Amino acid sequence: MNKKIKYMLCGSLMVCALITAQDRKLEKAEKNFENYAYAVSIENYEVLVDKGYTEEEIFKNLGYANYQNANYGEAANWFSKLFKLKGATIDAEYMYWYAQSLKSSKEYEASDIWMQKFRAAKSADVRAIKITENPDYMEKIERQSGRYDIKSLAINSAASDFAPAFNGEQLVFSTARDSGTVTRHIHQWNNQPFLNLYSASPSENDDFNNAVKLDKNANKKTHESSAVFTRDGTTVYFTRNNSENGNFSRDEEGISRLKIYRAAVQNGTWTNIVELPFNSDSHSAAHPALGPDEGKLYFASDMAGTVGQSDIFVVNINSDGSIGAPINLGNTINTEARETFPFVTADNVLYFASDGHPGLGGLDVFATSIEDMGNLYIVNTGKPINSEQDDFAFIMNNETKKGFFSSNREGGRGSDDIYGFTEKEELDLSCNTSVVGVIKDQETGEPIIAAKVSIFNSANELVAETVSGDDGTFTLDGDCKDGDYKLVASKEDYNESEKMFAVVSANDTSGVELMLEKTVKQAPIGADLVKYLNLKPVYFDLDKAIIRPDASITIMKIIEYMNTFPKVKVQVQSHTDVKADNTYNERLAKRRAKNTVAHLVANGIEASRLSSEAFGETKITNDCSTRDICPDEKHQENRRSEFIVIE
Repeated sequence: MNKKIKYMLCGSLMVCALITAQDRKLEKAEKNFENYAYAVSIENYEVLVDKGYTEEEIFKNLGYANYQNANYGEAANWFSKLFKLKGATIDAEYMYWYAQSLKSSKEYEASDIWMQKFRAAKSADVRAIKITENPDYMEKIERQSGRYDIKSLAINSAASDFAPAFNGEQLVFSTARDSGTVTRHIHQWNNQPFLNLYSASPSENDDFNNAVKLDKNANKKTHESSAVFTRDGTTVYFTRNNSENGNFSRDEEGISRLKIYRAAVQNGTWTNIVELPFNSDSHSAAHPALGPDEGKLYFASDMAGTVGQSDIFVVNINSDGSIGAPINLGNTINTEARETFPFVTADNVLYFASDGHPGLGGLDVFATSIEDMGNLYIVNTGKPINSEQDDFAFIMNNETKKGFFSSNREGGRGSDDIYGFTEKEELDLSCNTSVVGVIKDQETGEPIIAAKVSIFNSANELVAETVSGDDGTFTLDGDCKDGDYKLVASKEDYNESEKMFAVVSANDTSGVELMLEKTVKQAPIGADLVKYLNLKPVYFDLDKAIIRPDASITIMKIIEYMNTFPKVKVQVQSHTDVKADNTYNERLAKRRAKNTVAHLVANGIEASRLSSEAFGETKITNDCSTRDICPDEKHQENRRSEFIVIE
């Protein structure tokens, strides 16, 4: 064989061998990913990337695997590479995961950009709706922040420690410590040892020590976590992987489902361990929590009817110990992402972890009162309970205001740590929608100060009330309940004005403008204010220029009008009857005009807004043209001052 051909054939075989080997590595990585062996698949994929692989599927899976293992910085890195690939076909879900991952690096502006892209791509998604309804969610989180003092517990280890639970004075928790490091005890999802349940005793300074593993019935060769005990300590509900004869087992898809079990507890020994009836080999159920009267059990699951990756459900625990049918808590609480680790306080406040509601990054702890399931309002508990990483498994004693939660935030000892906290100020769970607007004069457009502003609900019940400020603006805390509301503005000398608005999903209402019309409109030029305002005439006694008491009342109303319309200018026109000669009557009319103007000025009207003119007997209002033709009461009608609008 020709040497050149021989070398070419050898080279081709070597290339084929290399390609075949790389393909096997890709197949292995994909198989591990599909089998939820995320930690292993990450290692497989990274080897391929180092060798120059830049396929869309590799970046997708690397991003998602890291996201599922709470490696949010790495997840953001791989999602970033994914979105830079030309021609990549990318589901909107990756936009959401990328936005969430960016938050964990405090890249909030970049996160908001990708969250808006996600919203545009999936506008009907519950998460997208919540983003739309809460554009100021970071401000709301800040307002709730600072209510807790927190500290890391001494029982934390270099492994994962989380899911604290009350058991009398003891603290029961889940941990990956001391469960062996041989391969069969390593969980391939995150390369961490399997979890066991431990109990710790209280020590000084609200801390715990002497962590010991619970008895062998509690801990098998599987994951055990998330326990909740009845108040008398005789019954426990807890989470365990699907198992056979105490050993870890998988379904036909290679998944070991999580299940909730119940056990009787006597002197620290667990007996009569049974599965709850809503468990299944085709879905997971985990993280049980008891209601205040221990007649309800809350838990997280991905069973049929789930909105997202996991939802929170509730079942009734009947008096005979039987369990009712699971009920999904609905999409006010549940989203297309993860809702998990429920806890219910003595006063029916549900705390849960979620990465579907607007938060700081990763899982955040949220709260809502479930007294009225038809009117739920979700509150982020704020900092320091929440951080840019995963914060979850919140529990609290209502009486002492002390509790615990789990987090994988920076500064901890292990991948997850347990933190104790003291609540200094109660979380504000009231739902108040902000109604912001301005009150203006309809004619001038000027702001109206100190106008009363009220909100009424559809039953015409007063919801809130305030007054407008110096710039005419107002802010009211309204009702969160969906429905139509009426905003009413009123002020003396103005007609009342109202405007309807709707509240939907606790949205704030802003930019409201209410125009008030003056009770008295501005008179046209040439009008006599006495007639325009329907006032009693300003009359004078025979041969007198003194302002009478009844005339003073009318003049004061003229003054009120001129104060209401501060740009109006008036000419006082004074008149007499015909009982004296023309020259005398002209002088008498001048005195009357002078005194009328003086009365206006003495009561606060600027002289620059006033002028006067004396007409004597030249403009009588009736047919009393001679002294003897009319009785005196008819001549009285001509002894008057008029107030003519000239500007």
